[in-house]
Amino acid sequence: MITLIFFLVVAVALLALLLVLDPRTEGAEGSARALLQARDALHTLQLDLLALNLVQNIFSPNDWKYVSANAPVEIQNLFMEERRKIALDWVGEIRLQLICLQHFHRRHARHFVNLKISTELALAFDFALLRLQCRALALLLRLRGPYATPYIAGKTIAAAIRVCAISGQSFAFLAPATSPIADHSAGNGAAA
Repeated sequence: MITLIFFLVVAVALLALLLVLDPRTEGAEGSARALLQARDALHTLQLDLLALNLVQNIFSPNDWKYVSANAPVEIQNLFMEERRKIALDWVGEIRLQLICLQHFHRRHARHFVNLKISTELALAFDFALLRLQCRALALLLRLRGPYATPYIAGKTIAAAIRVCAISGQSFAFLAPATSPIADHSAGNGAAA
């Protein structure tokens, strides 16, 4: 009997500890912080990491053609290794930003917007697929280099753009609304 009481006390203490340490029980401050981090992750993905000129510069074979035609073998090897590192860093950063977005959607999005269950399921599938594609792309970059992976890179970018579009809808309520009253009063102030 004493053993049973002891285990019950230990179980209640562990349950209390889990409730205290549960990261899902954030207050308004933690929820707002998660919202800002997710919005920043979305902007980083859309404006920086998925920018067409950046992606073209990383995966375009034009630089490699020039270096391979005009530089000694040591420089070619150094160039290829550095380009591989840049591509791997790019994929890693996309993956980190996606994890931030996924964390927000999994824990907080339903508190801010009314997402349909079909949208949430499609987004969860897209996140899983995109994370898998990022891992496959990183593996191929390590094995074959940045110029042997344009198809997988293109698929990864297309999936990331799709996830960003869906995530952007979640943050649409944060965009400042244009007020016809403010526009009208600004016009009157300028005329007066």
